[in-house]
Amino acid sequence: METRVEQPVIDVDLDTRGLNCPLPILKAKKALAQMQSGQVLRVVSTDGGSVKDFQAFARQTGNTMVEQKTEGGEYHHILRRR
Repeated sequence: METRVEQPVIDVDLDTRGLNCPLPILKAKKALAQMQSGQVLRVVSTDGGSVKDFQAFARQTGNTMVEQKTEGGEYHHILRRR
């Protein structure tokens, strides 16, 4: 029996490639403020520090970190709006 992980439906995609801290977080904060509770935001970043930054951001804001993954030098952060 194969177990499949259900991918969340992405409501908003945010491309922050080429931007360094704190810009990816600031743009994510702005995007989340315009979203409804339960909606999902994906942020794509090239800033290596963004992994820890988004973990801390999720803890501090009460938004849920659904998933983080690295693909070829890009960091994908998927957050669910509280």
